[in-house]
Amino acid sequence: MARRKQNTFEDVIEITSKFPWWVGVVLAVVMYVWLHSLAVSEVTAVVQPGKMGDFVGQTLFKTLASVGQYLLPFAFLVGAAMSAYGHYKRRALHEQVAANPNRAALNDMSWQQFEALVGEAFRRKGYAVTETGGGGADGGIDLALKKEGENFLVQCKQWKATKVGVTTVRELYGVMAANGATGGIVVTSGVFTDEARAFAIGQNIELIDGKALHALIRGVSVPSKPAPILKVVTSTSEPVCPVCQSAMVKRTAKRGANSGSAFWGCSHYPACKGTRPA
Repeated sequence: MARRKQNTFEDVIEITSKFPWWVGVVLAVVMYVWLHSLAVSEVTAVVQPGKMGDFVGQTLFKTLASVGQYLLPFAFLVGAAMSAYGHYKRRALHEQVAANPNRAALNDMSWQQFEALVGEAFRRKGYAVTETGGGGADGGIDLALKKEGENFLVQCKQWKATKVGVTTVRELYGVMAANGATGGIVVTSGVFTDEARAFAIGQNIELIDGKALHALIRGVSVPSKPAPILKVVTSTSEPVCPVCQSAMVKRTAKRGANSGSAFWGCSHYPACKGTRPA
């Protein structure tokens, strides 16, 4: 569904609501003081011929300031109120899930609540969080994180009893590369497939399933940089791909002269076809 076109007043409210509530209050005060000073200022009388344009311009500007001194501060205050209410709802949702020993609570909320919950969890870990509005329950990047000058992209998947596959992780990797992000995180209320876990290895992509998310919300700390909470366990004897330096998995040749023989293949196959002898 196409998004309804907003007017400038609604745009100011929406933008302000994304900032801490006190920012909206400060902007409202500053804007009122500035516009009020313009509204009460005197218009220079027309003295010389040809100056009528200046007179009309000053009169129009004063009229706009007279209206704007109330309208714009009101928009900023509405945005501040929305910001404060959103903060209250996120905190309440976080505390509700943290107090619930059953992680099934993650499935008892809407995808909007799920994204808000994930954002609040990272805020409490010191990240600056921007809600990008991915476009729906299954659309795009949902959150952008920033900490210590590094940027991370987050995709939320609130799927009930469903595994998140490798396609989602690959899409995130492509968006990371396009935006120059330091890393990426996929968060789900469900679980990830083995292929998704294998692809994430070496790509600075963290996969957080429902169990790990619930633990995170209940107080399990995370490092200053997103690092895999659910690491794919590999043996130290496993080689790295000679092409892309990613982890390799043992495979068996199914055709050709070496049919039936074991070999090491890149975990990113078919994107990468690097091999090593077993």
